[in-house]
Amino acid sequence: MVTDFRPELMDLSTEITQAHHRIREDIFQTPLLYSNWLSGYCNGEVYLKLESEQITGSFKARGSLNKLKWLQENDISKLPVTASTGNHGLGFARACDLLGIDGKVFLPHNAVESKVEAIKNYDVEIEFHGQDPYTTEKYTRQTAEEQGWIYVSPYNDPQIVAGQGTIAVEILEQLSNEPDNVLATVGGGGLISGIGTYINNHASDTKIIGCQPENSPEMGISVRAGVYKEVESKPTLSDGSAGGFEPDSITFNLCKKLVDKFIFISEDEIAGAIRSMVERHSKLVEGSAGVAIASLLKQPKQFANQTTVIVVCGANISSDKLQSVLCG
Repeated sequence: MVTDFRPELMDLSTEITQAHHRIREDIFQTPLLYSNWLSGYCNGEVYLKLESEQITGSFKARGSLNKLKWLQENDISKLPVTASTGNHGLGFARACDLLGIDGKVFLPHNAVESKVEAIKNYDVEIEFHGQDPYTTEKYTRQTAEEQGWIYVSPYNDPQIVAGQGTIAVEILEQLSNEPDNVLATVGGGGLISGIGTYINNHASDTKIIGCQPENSPEMGISVRAGVYKEVESKPTLSDGSAGGFEPDSITFNLCKKLVDKFIFISEDEIAGAIRSMVERHSKLVEGSAGVAIASLLKQPKQFANQTTVIVVCGANISSDKLQSVLCG
């Protein structure tokens, strides 16, 4: 963990505090559950920050709501749009509906029907384009630029990062002492950048540990190299964190400054963590949450005699994927 209070981190930490006050009445303060199972497994004290029980079933409800409220506060009336087949799109749709503002979600034609139906539960416009998320996102960005709309990135945006960082505000309020470690799954890096920034400025001895599937490790590989490295993303149960990130993303520099270590997790380890959460805690979690839990299970000695918080980032797993995991 960095210990010098760089101005940009202080500024973002202030944004996180503002985000906490901005959105706290419209989201859940999620439980911090003590895990006897994981504590015994690593001979430490382990807590689960259950963003799996957040509105919309994932932490993404925080960042989207903070961004759209921030736009309102600053009298920015341009149409907000995004491209997402999962948790970000759902959080964005819910925020538009809650605030009574127009918004638009672009989806590929082959988006999973259950996710499409979940987004349709909210009063937001949906447009289909392309056959894969990358094509859809590229089209959405281009169209937003041409039309003068605002593209709301799932991670490359200070208000999105600040919204996700409100998780850290809650963690430090819920724990009696500062944790030794916080584990969070990394995709584009918005979640861990927000948490890491706030923790750095309020509990600077805490280690921030990034967790990624072996099949989609672009951020971790790039941070280790010190420069952007394009890495092929293979199919993974952690679809919420799958894919790469923009080379100029604000989250890349934040991850380089804030993340102390990355742990990479196999598909079997992800599946095992999902099954164990059902068996040990009767909790349903998605693949990206399984990555963070599996990281502690993979290296238990590293967390012995320490207090560790694992961010359980979401619960949105499809029924067919869940069935394959539980029967595997």
